[in-house]
Amino acid sequence: MSPLLLASASPRRLELLAQIGIVPEAVLAPEIDETALKGERPRALALRLARAKVEALACAERGRIFMLSADTVVAVGTRMVGKTDDPAEARRALTLLSGRRHRVITAIVLTTPDGRKAERLCETTVGFARLSAEQLDSYLAGNEWRGKAGCYAIQGRAASFIRAISGSYSNVVGLPLFETAQLLRGFGWHIP
Repeated sequence: MSPLLLASASPRRLELLAQIGIVPEAVLAPEIDETALKGERPRALALRLARAKVEALACAERGRIFMLSADTVVAVGTRMVGKTDDPAEARRALTLLSGRRHRVITAIVLTTPDGRKAERLCETTVGFARLSAEQLDSYLAGNEWRGKAGCYAIQGRAASFIRAISGSYSNVVGLPLFETAQLLRGFGWHIP
């Protein structure tokens, strides 16, 4: 069986894969511009970025390994809530999510050693409780929100903000495991 390369900088994706017994031979974080194009919709952005991650590494690894990439976008309607390291931006993002439903969209791209490629989109709806100023202050005082799509981590303290979820929980963490496993199995990659 050919080895698997994970084209992602996300430690959560690596942890999620390990949860279902998958340990990539290598993890590489391709440098790509994650800025949305003018008028680009959330689903299109997620798919374009997941494709770009695979393409950025394809030349060096083509013909030898399976390559898996993913990108997650959080959206309220067509308005995207990205990653940030700025507390003021994170406050605005969490205020936007407060008391509303939003979508977490992850695109997965898998390429095979023989050049085949498959793509999947997974969408989960998440309902946030209305957040008080005290809750926002407390959450922002920690660093859990930094570098996370939507400025929160469902697997952490933000779990107390989630009033409802419809769809894949692992998608909200960063990688929809069912869809990922189905893609790999579909191309003959053995999952222990």
